[in-house]
Amino acid sequence: MVSLTYSAFPFFVIATQNPIEQEGTYKLPEAQLDRFIFRIKLNYPALEEEKQILRRFSEDFSMKAIDEVGAVMSKEELANSRSLIEKVYIKSELIDYIAQIVHATRNNADLFLGASPRASMSILKTSKALSAIAGRDFVTPEDIQRVAYPVLNHRIILTPEREMEGLSPEDIIKGIIQNLEVPR
Repeated sequence: MVSLTYSAFPFFVIATQNPIEQEGTYKLPEAQLDRFIFRIKLNYPALEEEKQILRRFSEDFSMKAIDEVGAVMSKEELANSRSLIEKVYIKSELIDYIAQIVHATRNNADLFLGASPRASMSILKTSKALSAIAGRDFVTPEDIQRVAYPVLNHRIILTPEREMEGLSPEDIIKGIIQNLEVPR
């Protein structure tokens, strides 16, 4: 999970979670999970990717490569990027669309807990960032849909019945998105 905090001292937190082994660890409360902007689920690497990983570390057991990690941008460059992302245009109808998606999580019989206003803000900010990364100065509905999954999947809690049926948060988010009219 990734948490981005905007302050005078820019930083972000990456936390890992092992879904198999929970012994000795405790789940974070919903209020703390809500502070993470994304939860990105990683699958196992493909065979070729795993070979590359092994080659990269075959002669670096002590992980000396970590000592070579450096800054990728200055504080000023980060502030400039943030300013550019804030200027990305989003139509009023798309702001309404974000609100409808998040509101639908709060009024869904399959969910015990819906997403907070922080989720709405996270979708807004990350859809603007995704648009900027794509080289556009405007947000599309597809940008919103693309970020909705990693932004919402850790912020909603399924009812025990739906969880026992094998539904996932992604299933619910997909259903919400499919049932809403997409603004054009």
